[in-house]
Amino acid sequence: MKRRQHDGWICSLTKSIPRRQFFTNTTLGAIGATALGACSDRSPESTTPPTTNPKVNLPVVRWRMATSWPKSLQILFDTADLLCQQVNIMTNGRFVITPYAAGEITEGLEVLQGVQDGTVECGHSAGYYYLKYGKALAFGTTMPFGLTATQQNAWLYYGGGLEAMQKLYANLGIINFPGGNTGTQMGGWFKQQVNTIEDFKGLRMRVPGMGGLILERLGVEVVSLPGNRIFAALEGGEIDAAEWKNPHSDRTLGLDKVAPYYYYPGWWEPGTSYEFQVNLTEWQKLPPEYQEIFKAAAADVNGKMLAKFNAVNGEVLAQMVLDGTKLLLFSQDILQAAYTAAFELYEEMAAMDRDFKAIYQQWQAFRTQIQQWHSINELAFANSVMNGVIS
Repeated sequence: MKRRQHDGWICSLTKSIPRRQFFTNTTLGAIGATALGACSDRSPESTTPPTTNPKVNLPVVRWRMATSWPKSLQILFDTADLLCQQVNIMTNGRFVITPYAAGEITEGLEVLQGVQDGTVECGHSAGYYYLKYGKALAFGTTMPFGLTATQQNAWLYYGGGLEAMQKLYANLGIINFPGGNTGTQMGGWFKQQVNTIEDFKGLRMRVPGMGGLILERLGVEVVSLPGNRIFAALEGGEIDAAEWKNPHSDRTLGLDKVAPYYYYPGWWEPGTSYEFQVNLTEWQKLPPEYQEIFKAAAADVNGKMLAKFNAVNGEVLAQMVLDGTKLLLFSQDILQAAYTAAFELYEEMAAMDRDFKAIYQQWQAFRTQIQQWHSINELAFANSVMNGVIS
């Protein structure tokens, strides 16, 4: 994007920044005020019985939810909290889930382990953090040059994706449900410019999932870090670059204060899905009514996370650019090299891993079909609008 295009966009967006408040819990859903002991306010050790309907003969259940997020990452943590609140309300206070921030019970990148071994009954995290359990888990989160948020949700809910992922998770003693999406992410923060693929060689970068495996092939030294450690690592020189999520989440971590160059697009995360991971044994103990309520709440917050990020990211990015962030587009050289490396890696993994192959073949067929459709409707519309604005 040329600088002259940035100028009008920035001016139009930043006019409303001081007047709008995006960083309160109420913007994600102010249902907690009417909750019967909202989950974020009720200790799991509380002995105060919830208000109940005497006609309902369902058990009182108390769960704990570990998350991969510090509470400062409001949209992410609040998505988990909102599910807890909704479950509480819809069960009249009989099913209480308490969410915990990263580090309070489990570390941010160890949520799945905590759910699997029963340390907690459920968690909110991302499958691609746990590729040591199976590379195919990445499909439940995002694949480089894969599906956008809209396409990912279509695949999960109506393209056989969720059934495939739940079958995979069942082998780990877990059942999973979609739990939010960031949309297409940014390409990350760099202390120096990366103009060609050669500039990636020797670069120390925080990047998770399949994106990290692909960048390793391009010469990057990949470092695995949870979100709450990225700022210190980038500021202290432990890493040279880092990707996190999008303007809102990145600025919350302060990444714009320690690296000047902000690249796009985040080709390794075109539509990043998070998920609620539930211990399968505990899930099977729940009454069917509670299971359906949990699934309904998960589906609701899944859409709300994406809506919230889409509502705030443009204004936050505009303000960062005004404050000095240098917004840069990855070169075609870099994008082409990464694309080639990505699909070479997928073919190699499919040849070695039966689970990966089964999901990859199904996913690839769905990807081809839906991208053809979106090239006709969404892409054509977006291009026509942008051409009209530019002219």
